[in-house]
Amino acid sequence: MTKGSSGNSSKSHPSKRGRGGGGSKRGGGPRKHVDRREVEDSFRPDSAIDTVDADEGGDEEEEDVGGASSVVIDVPVAMWDFDHCDPKRCSGKRLARLGLIQDLKVGQRFRGIVVTPKATLPVSPADRELIERNGLAVVECSWARLDDVPFGKIASPYERLLPYLIATNPVNYGKPWRLNCVEALAAAFYITGFDACAEKLLGSFGWGGSFYTVNKHLIVEYRKCNSSAEIYETQERILKELEEDYGRSREAADAEDDFLVPNPNHRVAEEEEDEDESDSDEP
Repeated sequence: MTKGSSGNSSKSHPSKRGRGGGGSKRGGGPRKHVDRREVEDSFRPDSAIDTVDADEGGDEEEEDVGGASSVVIDVPVAMWDFDHCDPKRCSGKRLARLGLIQDLKVGQRFRGIVVTPKATLPVSPADRELIERNGLAVVECSWARLDDVPFGKIASPYERLLPYLIATNPVNYGKPWRLNCVEALAAAFYITGFDACAEKLLGSFGWGGSFYTVNKHLIVEYRKCNSSAEIYETQERILKELEEDYGRSREAADAEDDFLVPNPNHRVAEEEEDEDESDSDEP
C-alpha cells in the first residue's frame, strides 16, 4: 500500500465495529463464536492476505468518507500485489488508484512492518516506532493461492501477523480473520496508535466505517499490550471468553427447548394415574 501514516490520533470513534479494517476484528458489535480447533490449526489470519474474489461483491464508487480527507499519511504504506483478484473489486488496487499505497516489486526490500500470514509474531503497540520510521506494508494475495506467493523473495526483517479481528468488508462481513487488504492495514495502524491513518484508508470505502465499530472492543484490548507476547495472550483470553459465551448460549437454548417440548415421561405418569383412577371407579 502506498504512503504511510504519521502521528498518533486520539480521535474518538462512533460506536461500531468492522475487519478488521475497519474494520480491525473482534463500541464492539456482537461477538461471533470461533471454532477453537480452527484457531489452533493456524494462528495466521486470512485477514492479512485475503482479497475479494472476482465473482463476489460489486464494484464500489471510490469515495472519501468519514471526514478523513484532510488527513495526510506521511509514513510509507506499500504492498506486494500478486494480481489474484479482480482489479475493480480489490481494496489494494483501489488504494493504489487513489495514491494511498505504493506497489512493491518482488525482491524489493521494505524496512518497515509487513503484515503477512508467514510471520510468527503478532503486530503490537511496540511496533509503533518502526512504523513511524519506516512504514507499513501488506501482502496482497489470495489465501487459496498462498503456495503461489514467493514469500522468500519478499524481503523484510519485521514480519507480523494480525490478531483475532472481524471482517466488515462486503464479501466476508462478520467472519473472523477474513480481513481484506485495507482492513489489514487499518488494523495494524489502529493497534499501533495511528488512528488517523487507519481512518484515512478506510474512508475510501463506503463500508469502511464499520470496521472500527465492530472491532472496537478488540482493538482497545490489543492497545493495552506492550509486546507481541501480550497480544497473543490477550487474543487467547478473548477466544476463550467467546467460547464460554457460546457454550452458555447453547445451554440456555437447550433449556428453552426443554420447556417448549413436552416431556414424554410426564405423559406416561399421567396415563398411569388415569388408569389408577378408572380402576378405583369399578364396583
